[in-house]
Amino acid sequence: MEGKIYKALSGFYYVKTPQKNVYECRAKGSFKNEGITPLVGDYVTFQVTDAEKREGVVKEIHKRKNELTRPNVANVDQAMVVFAVKDPNPNFSTLDRFLVLMKKQNIPVIIVFNKKDLAKGNDIKKIKETYKNAGCKLYFIAAKTPDGRNPSRIQMFLLKQQLKGKVTVMAGPSGVGKSSLLNKITYYDSDEAAAVGEISKKIGRGKHTTRHNEIYDSKNGYEIVDTPGFTSLLVNSEDYTRDDLKEAIPEFAPYASQCPFKDCKHIKERDCAVKKAVDEKKIPLSRYNSYKSIYEEIGSRR
Repeated sequence: MEGKIYKALSGFYYVKTPQKNVYECRAKGSFKNEGITPLVGDYVTFQVTDAEKREGVVKEIHKRKNELTRPNVANVDQAMVVFAVKDPNPNFSTLDRFLVLMKKQNIPVIIVFNKKDLAKGNDIKKIKETYKNAGCKLYFIAAKTPDGRNPSRIQMFLLKQQLKGKVTVMAGPSGVGKSSLLNKITYYDSDEAAAVGEISKKIGRGKHTTRHNEIYDSKNGYEIVDTPGFTSLLVNSEDYTRDDLKEAIPEFAPYASQCPFKDCKHIKERDCAVKKAVDEKKIPLSRYNSYKSIYEEIGSRR
């Protein structure tokens, strides 16, 4: 039989068939010897070992159109990374690393900043200025407010239109409201809703409630892969060379051709047009600092 892995948990793979039947499967033993791991999102062929209990063994993994190792998913159309405007404050360095990793796989990225209602002063304006040329869709929403208000109905509508009919992997740090957002998008009933973690007042971080990768397939046409929260992402030499990294920052493109050296790394070279653009605030300083940090990280891990 054939189906799609929609959840992986403790060595079991839950495969959903085109008829929406779910089988609990183990992977065949030779996969481990061959260094093969089935991933959520994989299309597979499996053998039924117990029809009554709906148990089976995954025998073959079909060809993947893409594969991510962090989070561990396959065959996605786009990625949605979720951060909070406040509580917890966004870690832009982590966000920039995520964008770099998705660029390697040619996976379009949607950036969602939740908790819009907590923004103060120019918080949102500064974020928009920083990422307006980063080559991503950008949304500001409030998935959950204390009084039940929805101050971002238009943004939520536009976000849902962006997600409909596509397989979207959702990732982000703990405590930013991913579960609340997932509930808003999929319209789950209260008994089906993903558990929503509360922010720890002591450390200002959330207790992330997602502990495994799982596809939420709603009747409304949304297919979203929820993944455990991340706190840091490393970009090593296996993912990128330093030359590859330059191409992963879209803001550099208008200025890189003006550099006096064809192989300019935009780090220490004199008369670098990219560094000049940073000094003139044409390229956000935080984006450039992330580039330098990843550049050094790649070099130290080679």
